[in-house]
Amino acid sequence: MAKEVGDRGEMLVAQLLQSNGWNILETQWRCRWGEVDLIACDRQWLLFIEVKTRSDRNWDDDGSLAITSKKQARLIRAASTFLGEHPQLATLSCRFDVALVRRTASEDFCLQSYIEQAFVA
Repeated sequence: MAKEVGDRGEMLVAQLLQSNGWNILETQWRCRWGEVDLIACDRQWLLFIEVKTRSDRNWDDDGSLAITSKKQARLIRAASTFLGEHPQLATLSCRFDVALVRRTASEDFCLQSYIEQAFVA
């Protein structure tokens, strides 16, 4: 159940990014350091996006408290691994964004907050 909810949140964010001109390169990309929920790019930027989907009544500030320094370090390592596997993308500027998605009681999903450059490598 929780994975399905997370997947729907990631799908929502991917659709919103695409509607704003971003190309989705990967969804749920995995390596030894963990998973990057979404990887997107345009002509200038390569985005590594962490999506947190929460219900109305949550304990961790809509998921923002789950982006700990340990989680950030894993995402940075994963991004480095991704760039090692895709050297043609290394000329793009990299950014780590966080999308906070809320699931309402009526099972609707909405983007609560999108934080560009939520942390730096």
